[in-house]
Amino acid sequence: MASKGFPIFIVAMLKSIIVLGGRHWWLSFLLWMVLIAPVQAAIELRVAVEQGVKQVTLGSSTTAIVRDGTGQAVGNLNAMAGMTAETNGSGIKLGQWQGKSLWIEPKDNGYVWIGDRWYRGRTRLVSSDKKLTAVNHVDLEHYLYSVIGAEMSPSWPIEALKAQAVAARSYVLHQRSKSKSDIYDVGDTQRWQVYKGLNSETVSTHQAVNATAGQIMTYGNKVILAVFHAASGGHTENVEDIWWSEPIPYLQGVPDYDQGTPVYQWTKTFSASQLSQKIPGVGNIIAMTPVERTPRGRVITLQVEGSSSTKTIKGKELRKILALKSRLFTVSKTENGFQFNGRGYGHGLGLSQWGAYNLARRGSNYLQILSHYYSSAKLAQID
Repeated sequence: MASKGFPIFIVAMLKSIIVLGGRHWWLSFLLWMVLIAPVQAAIELRVAVEQGVKQVTLGSSTTAIVRDGTGQAVGNLNAMAGMTAETNGSGIKLGQWQGKSLWIEPKDNGYVWIGDRWYRGRTRLVSSDKKLTAVNHVDLEHYLYSVIGAEMSPSWPIEALKAQAVAARSYVLHQRSKSKSDIYDVGDTQRWQVYKGLNSETVSTHQAVNATAGQIMTYGNKVILAVFHAASGGHTENVEDIWWSEPIPYLQGVPDYDQGTPVYQWTKTFSASQLSQKIPGVGNIIAMTPVERTPRGRVITLQVEGSSSTKTIKGKELRKILALKSRLFTVSKTENGFQFNGRGYGHGLGLSQWGAYNLARRGSNYLQILSHYYSSAKLAQID
């Protein structure tokens, strides 16, 4: 674990600080940390980093306090000394410590190691059904430092990054309010928001989060479901056309600005044999015909005609089976199979990340970007 070292952005910052600060570089570093720290009441998130596993490697960059489920300190974990937590039938075993739940709390603002990455905050291990879940308890703003870099390129215009920060903050707080788990609020995958700990933090993600600290989008005095996607292919969708829910005023389709971006248009081809393997039960595929589309053109259902039978597949299911970038596509028969010509990447709801990129390059600020994609929603500050 010690060989993993610190993330590249921390090493780079340390090098620049040493050059600027000379022998007293550490004073400059402390000052830098103070300057970037958000000034507001802390909100702690519970992020499930490992779920339903038999064991997980843990550690701390500094000496860490080990606590039992009641919060009682039971020992210390040495700095940079990785250990493996595992289930033992009745609970969790971590070295000489055992229990249904254990905490790892780094001292002196240290970082925790979970699985294969460094994280801010502290770690709770919980045993359930003879398996364990590792939950990172982390400050909301620190969580966003990582999410922004994982969901959007840190090299993008700062106004696009700031728009992503507000959207991601709003999204996670909305999900937190709807969580049905008593162990965690959200996970760390694309199903929630991608969270990679220190690996995806950069100076620019810090700047974007700090510049928008505590800001969220609201509608009717409630935080919105601020979903986002890579690119819509020209126009975002109405939520009721994609998720079959009731209309939501702030999730209605608007013109996108993703033209000319890498995922605005795409093509994917399959041989007849490849498709027959991926879509079994119909024999050799003869034709693929979209039957129903959303008003903006996304495929809702598609009919697959084969040599032995015909079946209807939902567009979202076909997208998953064929790993298509979106459901906004046409399909045509080729000499050896079929070709999909599509636009956009993702479900097409809410903020378009590539649209935000283009708008920011044209001079739009983050509030203008957010107001465009979440029409009817308002910017607010967390109380």
